[in-house]
Amino acid sequence: MSSDELPAARRLLGKLPFVDPGRPPLPARTAFLTGASSGIGKALAAELCARGYDVCLTARRIDVLEELRAQLTAAHPRRSVTIAALDVTDYDAVAKTVDDAARRFGGLGLVIANAGADTWGNIGEGRFEAHRAVVDVNLLGAMATIDAAVTHFRSQRGGQVVGITSVAAVCGVPGGSPYSASKAGLAMYLRSLRSELWNSDITVTTVAPGYIDTPINDSMGDNRPFLIDARTGARKIMDRIEAGAVHATVPRMPWAVVEYLLARAPAHVVRKLEHFEN
Repeated sequence: MSSDELPAARRLLGKLPFVDPGRPPLPARTAFLTGASSGIGKALAAELCARGYDVCLTARRIDVLEELRAQLTAAHPRRSVTIAALDVTDYDAVAKTVDDAARRFGGLGLVIANAGADTWGNIGEGRFEAHRAVVDVNLLGAMATIDAAVTHFRSQRGGQVVGITSVAAVCGVPGGSPYSASKAGLAMYLRSLRSELWNSDITVTTVAPGYIDTPINDSMGDNRPFLIDARTGARKIMDRIEAGAVHATVPRMPWAVVEYLLARAPAHVVRKLEHFEN
């Protein structure tokens, strides 16, 4: 498909929920990633370097990022790996860190809003502050990251922004209300953004993982259906990102079907779900 035909194909195929319409070429093979110190983020950092991206990795724990940078530069000596301490709930710092990375690399091609938090407990049991903190990170922190990314992409006329949501975004998981609410809010935020940018050269991708083996859910043991390891999860996530997916469950199957069913399941069925974390 020629470069002239690609935008028209994206407009047509992007209306179909399970078709990857393809993305326009990135203006730079550089990536900015939040939540890179553990779990999906750490695995994505390695996968990005393996695929030839120069990366800016951010998280709150700078000591862990320093160890990760040493590992990645040893494994991929031709890649530029920079790190920055960042709490995504410091919204002004988010914008500044994105701008600093863009200046350092001479532009960003890919921004992945991955930083996440979780807590468990029922509504009305005195846990509001803990619940609010989850929303601050998962929703508002992601919004701050995406807003800063789109500001940069508008100025350079291209790029791809990715938000990591969850299959749990389509249903209210008992005991996990802030997680489900924050991921659902982020999914809708990305959907609104996609409509705003429909005819632009900016690609908006929503990634909704199922169970990926990370510290956030390892306490669940065997109670994680269709579980995949973090390295496999990162590879599949990047496959869908580079395909220009509009909305991607990971793995695509069976989670595309599970997501569809969960969105329509009655409350008494959803109640049987004890946990649902990426």
